[in-house]
Amino acid sequence: MAEAFNDLTLTGSKGERYAAVAEEIASVLEGEPNRTARMATVCSMLAATFDHYFWTGFYVVDPDKPRELVVGPYQGTLGCLRIAFGRGVCGTAAETGRTQLVEDVHAFPGHIACDSRSASEVVVPVRDATGALIAVFDVDSEAPAAFDATDAEWLERILKQVFG
Repeated sequence: MAEAFNDLTLTGSKGERYAAVAEEIASVLEGEPNRTARMATVCSMLAATFDHYFWTGFYVVDPDKPRELVVGPYQGTLGCLRIAFGRGVCGTAAETGRTQLVEDVHAFPGHIACDSRSASEVVVPVRDATGALIAVFDVDSEAPAAFDATDAEWLERILKQVFG
């Protein structure tokens, strides 16, 4: 299976690569209950699969400050440490509960520039089995308009599979 997965990450369509990595993530995480381990694994495997991923990680709802996100497991350069609900792309995803697909982060009202090289972004709300918001999953790219509906749809599927 790993050989087929590796072949698809190099040659398959974007949807095929997402399908392969979703299956591999499910296999690796089978029986693992720890949320941090699950988040770290998702970040690592997705970042390794897609070249257009520049920053990949979770901002977790702070249990002591429920309207604030705190950086969680991630792959990439230094991330923002805390983001209030409603601020920037991640805070907007947390506030609205909807996936944010942003072709040009510099045109997004209130964008928070954790790394000035980021040009586009997709952020997906992450819910647990009860439906409670536990985090947002943030992926940035250095290329403008690097993400599309395929990225959003597959990330939503993978995150529901892992945490829902």
